[in-house]
Order: sequence, then structure tokens, then C-alpha cells
Amino acid sequence: MLRLLDAHCHLQDPRILSKAPHLIKTAQDTGVAYFAVNGVSEQDWHSVKQLAETYPSVIPCFGLHPWFVKERSPNWFQTLKEYFDSTPSAAVGEIGVDKGSHGKKIDFSEQIEVLRQQLELAKELNKPASVHCVRAFGDLLELMKFLGPFPAGVILHSYLGSAEMVHEFSKLGAYFSFSGFLMSLKASKAKKMLKMVPPDRILLETDAPDALPMSNIDSLYFVEGDTSLTEELLAQTTTSSTSGSSLGNSSHVLADASMLPKETLNHPANIHNVLDYVASMLEITKEELAELSYQNAVRLLSYEGSKVLQK
Repeated sequence: MLRLLDAHCHLQDPRILSKAPHLIKTAQDTGVAYFAVNGVSEQDWHSVKQLAETYPSVIPCFGLHPWFVKERSPNWFQTLKEYFDSTPSAAVGEIGVDKGSHGKKIDFSEQIEVLRQQLELAKELNKPASVHCVRAFGDLLELMKFLGPFPAGVILHSYLGSAEMVHEFSKLGAYFSFSGFLMSLKASKAKKMLKMVPPDRILLETDAPDALPMSNIDSLYFVEGDTSLTEELLAQTTTSSTSGSSLGNSSHVLADASMLPKETLNHPANIHNVLDYVASMLEITKEELAELSYQNAVRLLSYEGSKVLQK
């Protein structure tokens, strides 16, 4: 069986937290050994910590996401440091900058300041940081050049930046993690960018419950009880009796996930769809890419105190 590590997901998300036991088991049965679960605000760090205490496969990550910068408390940074003090197995994330439709509502100078503090903390702790970046790669690169390099690594999560910036980020210690969002790029652009990424810097992720891969319906796992899948839609699909989570044998009705509601939840087992797509773009086998990305992730996440130890 292939070994995979989901380098970035959100099993603590309220949309799927109650289903986490089933999601983890189903994904593990397909070969997913670990899940890097990223907190996004003070409100969910405790849920991430609880998941990590319950499941040996959950790597906790604590960070303040740019979308939640406005809601931070005066003591947010002290609280964050206390989470790291009490959770040696934790990495930093999700942090970042965003100039997209959601991010532009939040003061960018505040976003930069919050990111700077957290990147400095990651360096101080000698731990990798998982970074969200939307339409702000120039700003991120400038900040990383000012603070870097980052020997413990920086994960550019769901990377959709340009091929031209890959080398500059790599020099600073960046790894490039790919999710189903990659399928939103023009194939030629995705291929050009992927070919620029050093093989020892490639990671795979799901960003579940977001970033549902735009794959054939019958190849995807779905989250049981997903309210975005209406009765009418479910009537057009066949629910697998084995996993209770895969909708199959229906590609003649629903060709691919682009026909599903935008709110459809992503399952962490769908990392296999990301694997297949990235491997096809790189023109290597999925077995080669699975082992390569797994070893990259294990190396990156083998910091002191980590649950993932380099063999």
C-alpha cells in the first residue's frame, strides 16, 4: 500500500469535527499515515490539541490565520506560545497573508505584523510553519527574505504561485504543498510550476474539508452527512456500502466534482486524487511521488518532540 502524509488539513473544522474518527480511519485504510491538522484562531487551538492527544496520527499545528487577525485577543501571542510550551509535538500553522476577496477586508499591515511574529516564533522554536498565501507572494517573499532563511522549513500550503518564484522561495527553506486547488490552474501553468519545484521539496495535502479535487465523481470519497449533497443529488449517486463515504458508479450522471455544489466537503482520503494529478503532471508514477512526498514530509516534520520520527 502507498504511504502518504496529509501535509495540511483542518479536521478540527466544525463542519467535520464530529466525523473526525471515521474520516481518520477511512483515510488511514487507504494509506494516509499522518495528518498535519492546522488551527486557524484562538477559538480552535484547543480542538486541535484534543485531536492530537486522541489520535497518534494527528500532528498538531497552532497559528493565527490572516482571516482571523481582526478577532485576535490582546493576549493571543502569549496564548499561542503557551500552546507550544504544553504541546511539544506541535508545528506552526496556519499563518499567512491574503489579498484575495476575503483577505482584502482585513488590514494588510496587521496581517504582515501577525505573520512576522509567528514566523519569528517558528524560527525560535526551530519548527516548520505552514503558510497561507493568496495574491501576496511578492509580499511574503520580501518578509521571508528579511527574516530568513528558515532551516526548519516553511510549507507554502496549497501553492498556486508562479513557476518563477519557486527558486527564490526554495533558497529560503520553502517546501511546496499541493492540494485539489491545483486543479483550478490551467494545466500548462500547473505543469510548468510543478516542474520547477525541487523533488525534495514536494508535499501533498488535502486542506480538508476544503479544496475538493475536481476529479471524476466515482474516484472521490465524500463526507457522510454532508448537507450540501441534497437528497436529489444523492439519488443520482450510489453510496458505497463498504466505506459509507464514497459515491461511486455514477459517472454517467455526474461526470466530475465541478458539477457538485461549491460547499461540498472534502475528505482526507481524497489525497489520492491529488497524488494522481500531480504525478501525471510530473510524468512520474504515483508510487514514486507517494514515497517521495512522504519522505519529504517525514524529514520536514522530524523536529524535536515530533510524533513523526525519521527512520
